[in-house]
Amino acid sequence: MKPIWIVDDDQSIRFVLEKALLREGLPTRSFTNPREVLAALDVATEANGPQIMVSDIRMPGGSGLDLLEKVHLKLPGLPVIIMTAFSDLDSAVSAFQGGAFEYLPKPFDLHKAVELIRRAVEESQREEVAEERMAAAPEMLGQAPAMQDVFRAIGRLSQSMVTVMITGESGSGKELVARALHKHSPRANGPFIAINTAAIPKDLLESELFGHERGAFTGAQTLRRGRFEQADGGTLFLDEIGDMPSDLQTRLLRVLSDGHFYRVGGHNAVKANVRVIAATHQDLEQRVKEGSFREDLYHRLNVIRLRLPALRERREDVFMLTRHFLQQSARQLGVEPKRISEAALRQLSLFNFPGNVRQLENICHWLTVMAPAQVIEPKDLPPEVQGAAPAETQNLTPAEKAGQPKPERVGDAGKPLLTASPEAPAPVASQAVVIDVANASPASSPWETGLEAEALALLTAGHSDVWEVLTRRFESRLIQAALANTHGRRIEAAHKLGIGRNTITRKIQELNLE
Repeated sequence: MKPIWIVDDDQSIRFVLEKALLREGLPTRSFTNPREVLAALDVATEANGPQIMVSDIRMPGGSGLDLLEKVHLKLPGLPVIIMTAFSDLDSAVSAFQGGAFEYLPKPFDLHKAVELIRRAVEESQREEVAEERMAAAPEMLGQAPAMQDVFRAIGRLSQSMVTVMITGESGSGKELVARALHKHSPRANGPFIAINTAAIPKDLLESELFGHERGAFTGAQTLRRGRFEQADGGTLFLDEIGDMPSDLQTRLLRVLSDGHFYRVGGHNAVKANVRVIAATHQDLEQRVKEGSFREDLYHRLNVIRLRLPALRERREDVFMLTRHFLQQSARQLGVEPKRISEAALRQLSLFNFPGNVRQLENICHWLTVMAPAQVIEPKDLPPEVQGAAPAETQNLTPAEKAGQPKPERVGDAGKPLLTASPEAPAPVASQAVVIDVANASPASSPWETGLEAEALALLTAGHSDVWEVLTRRFESRLIQAALANTHGRRIEAAHKLGIGRNTITRKIQELNLE
């Protein structure tokens, strides 16, 4: 581990902190003034730079607040704890505005000071892991099995020209998937044109899609190329296709059939070489039954269907996405990125996110502006998030919330992510096996039975990563149980599980159990 840099002109403070931290196995390096720190930073490498910094405010030769500002120009993510004997409001406000991790008034309790430093070290290490993951991450983020299935589907479709239908709730990232399909296709050098058919008035949508000739209608003073022409040689993304008016559905079907269309008011056919990707949050099968969506167009668009999971179906990704959006918001606003505590992350992961990833992104923007401190705590979260019920109780009936046990669903494999239609029939998902865990007897239905049922359900549904999925879930439950038993003490939990300290730390990071 990299050393903790202590900056204080008082030799007794440096001595006491050095000895206390060394007893905790934390290496240190001490400085007497800001000039020494800045000189050391100039020659420091990634390996021997500071893990965190603990600095006094008032020292000969410079201010700790000035040092904080200069250090953050060089190392924006470095946690800095500010110490001062002058415990006044102005110093505290200045320290936090400068991006300090925490404010420590003198005289301080040594045990509490060491705990604060250890918390800053853990936060720094988590941020380093998160930054490494983000640096290596593609344009879409997600470690949940459901998102890994999406990534694999994108990979399988990367060299295909086939039409794709993306389904999923609003805010789940359908346009990001469409852009990824375009980026990794042979058409990547061509244009990517996106249009939300629900956001454009019906009278203007035809002209928007197919363009118009000069004089075609009042106000059409010049020839205008539509989205199909603009996307020639590339990809056209039609979002919210389920809201397209019926007369335009007919025109769209003709274009998909032969690649030709007419501009509004035009007499000459225009040909465009376009790959179409459509998306909707609606149940198109139901709309076909109701007669509001053409069945032949539905089958033309629904050659390959790719379903995006809602954020509540991949809660393990909330941690990674939150840190990503906080970094993104800080860059957009030109401010210091805020950190989020483990308790706040746990509370955030309980929220159901009806607005999906888009809602999480908006919450992170809100926190970047409104959270009062540099580290976001549960009390800083928006009111709707603070009131979130535990995830396992959000879908219970009133009787179940009152104490009646709810049978646990084991083996709900869901629909396959990637299906061919209509030529190739979609594989049918297996029926969920329901086991009443609360009332089950060990002899008749041990947990191994549930594991076997889950494995059979996933295998029947055609999954090819059953080992990875179930192993991650098994390890997550095992480590969470051990940590709950030891009240969060990792070393003791590792000892009880019979694994090493480094192993449990690595597993906690890999499984997003921070």
